[in-house]
Amino acid sequence: MNNYRTIYEAVGEYDGIGRIVGLFYPKVQRHPLLGPLFPEDIIPVMEKQQLFLTQFFGGPTLYSDAYGHPMMRARHLPFPITPERAEAWLSCMREALAETGMPEELQEIVIERLSGPAHHFVNTTNERET
Repeated sequence: MNNYRTIYEAVGEYDGIGRIVGLFYPKVQRHPLLGPLFPEDIIPVMEKQQLFLTQFFGGPTLYSDAYGHPMMRARHLPFPITPERAEAWLSCMREALAETGMPEELQEIVIERLSGPAHHFVNTTNERET
């Protein structure tokens, strides 16, 4: 990250987060394990994700300002999040980050930062359990 204080700055701030989100969600929608969990109109999800990642990576508290405390585990509880789905989500994010052309070192930092929460959201080992 060299001269940057936050991941948010290193990825290009709000516009950079938007680019990542824009590359990421089409992959999620096409993924057989992930796509069925998301609404057909993905735009509101993308907008919230941009606000959340802005805050999560050290930028302004846009998500909390708009929606209150993120409580991301609680927000994901209605969905069957399996270990396989967590890995699929991270895989889609890896692909999106690679497409941005950001340095590999920064891509790894971003994935490392997202890996903990992705696995923390796991709430079942079986798609039918919740």
